Amino acid sequence: MFSIGRLRGAILRMAFRRRVAAIAGVVMLIPSLFLILGDYRWETATTDGLGLIAGATGVALLLAAMTGRRPDWVDPDQN
Repeated sequence: MFSIGRLRGAILRMAFRRRVAAIAGVVMLIPSLFLILGDYRWETATTDGLGLIAGATGVALLLAAMTGRRPDWVDPDQN
């Protein structure tokens, strides 16, 4: 069984690799855009929610791929 912690770790490792993060972000964002923009008869609240989660994760991965790694804290005394 695949636990939530392992899924979170896999997504974090993916976000640290820029090319993989960009590809995964686009792959997650495109279907969610189709769900948001299209009006399908089979849509339910569950598919809308999953589409929003996939779209938000795709956008976050794309932003991580574009900006790269940044430090958690910047020392103000080093300027």
